[in-house]
Amino acid sequence: MNKIVYVEDEIEVGELISAYLKKHDIEVIIETRGDRAEATILAAKPDLVLLDIMLPGKDGMSLCRDLRTQWQGPIVLLTSLDSDMNHILALEIGANDYILKTTPPAVLLARLRLHLRQSQPSTPSEERASSPRQSRIVSFGKLTIDMLNRQVTLDGEIIALSTADFDLLWELASHAGQILNRDVLLQTLRGVSYDGMDRSIDVAISRLRKKLYDSATEPFRIKTIRNKGYLFAPQAWETDSE
Repeated sequence: MNKIVYVEDEIEVGELISAYLKKHDIEVIIETRGDRAEATILAAKPDLVLLDIMLPGKDGMSLCRDLRTQWQGPIVLLTSLDSDMNHILALEIGANDYILKTTPPAVLLARLRLHLRQSQPSTPSEERASSPRQSRIVSFGKLTIDMLNRQVTLDGEIIALSTADFDLLWELASHAGQILNRDVLLQTLRGVSYDGMDRSIDVAISRLRKKLYDSATEPFRIKTIRNKGYLFAPQAWETDSE
């Protein structure tokens, strides 16, 4: 059974969502204060953290940002704030998803299960079933990606990546030299189709470039191919800069 910590100060909302998730074999620990949530999460060691934004003591955005320095599991914001700016900010500070409270419970459950699946290490049988291109460790110059331990090193430095960041990098690196468009990346990583407006992949690419010391203005490691998508350049990891 998966375990999540749900940080929500509206008791009725927390209990309703908790009851629904428990019916589907997800254990839920509810925390009502943002300023206590970090300690609760680190002690409980959940598989996923679900955060409201408007919380007493410490808001969900700040909590998400601070958690990312010490906890790499999936973080999902569940909020009534339907704001593109909040959505973008949440992804930039390390959230895996931004879901509105008006989302049907079944859809919420499906999206949480997706993040839970993506964060689980592969079993030996799953590793044997993987396609040949999915070797467990791949290297490009000074960059090494260890899928089994979900660890990335660049020029000997361990690069701290969230679950979503790692999955995006692995998908790009697994198709090194190929252009992947937003629809392919969204379908693979989140199980949804590109609607022409979703900028979550763009934000995630920007965040990944920053962590991997790529240029923000003239990226050469993870390239933007105009009107087509993104390309992981396999030969661009030999040096620290262009």
